[in-house]
Amino acid sequence: MTRIATRFLLPLTIALLLLTLAALNAQQPRENAAAAARRQAAVKNDFDAHRPPLVFRAEWKRQDAPQHPVKQDDLIDQRVELKLYGDGKNIVWTQHAQEPTYAFTGLCETNCAVAFRDKANYVDLTGLARIRWRSMQTGFHLLRPILKLADGTWIAGDYADGATLDWRESDITLADLRWRRLDMTKVVEFPDGKWADHPDLSKVDEIGFTDLSIGPGHGPRAPASRVAWLEVYGNPVRRPSSQ
Repeated sequence: MTRIATRFLLPLTIALLLLTLAALNAQQPRENAAAAARRQAAVKNDFDAHRPPLVFRAEWKRQDAPQHPVKQDDLIDQRVELKLYGDGKNIVWTQHAQEPTYAFTGLCETNCAVAFRDKANYVDLTGLARIRWRSMQTGFHLLRPILKLADGTWIAGDYADGATLDWRESDITLADLRWRRLDMTKVVEFPDGKWADHPDLSKVDEIGFTDLSIGPGHGPRAPASRVAWLEVYGNPVRRPSSQ
């Protein structure tokens, strides 16, 4: 009886062992794939870990309203303060059904500019700090980033977005730019025509844009700049409580 049991049990044991090995081999690729996915996710997360975070996003509300001069209440995030320069009173909030809401510069009768200020913080824009915006220019208008430094100095970068048929998102690393000083009473370059070498971007007060141009008026493709939103990536520097 023992001999007979052994004859039947041995093949059964071998079969079970083979099935177990097959199951383990089938499971291993799935585990390897999951581990590889985790490693990829970790690499992806680490890829941006050393880059400055988003400090603020200035974006215009969608609302049931006619076109009007941009104002503080038009911003989604009220922790961000709106600042207007030059003929800024003629920069208008504009909304169409199949487009993002935007600021339109086409009605400016002299040069105009928009800037944004984090109410609680300066922004350290050194290192890999950057600005992103979604814009569309027409005609010869060229949209440029502008900064107000902690000492009150205004500078404009040598980066410019020109005319496009559709909206474009731009990613601007500030360390790549050269700068010129601005006279913000008229929103024009300083008359000396010199570069502002090595400006101190460790404590920036306001960040914005200008196309250093006047506008021709209304029109679906009227030469102008149109800006839907602006993002600032840097490191916040707390403002004194008195500010």
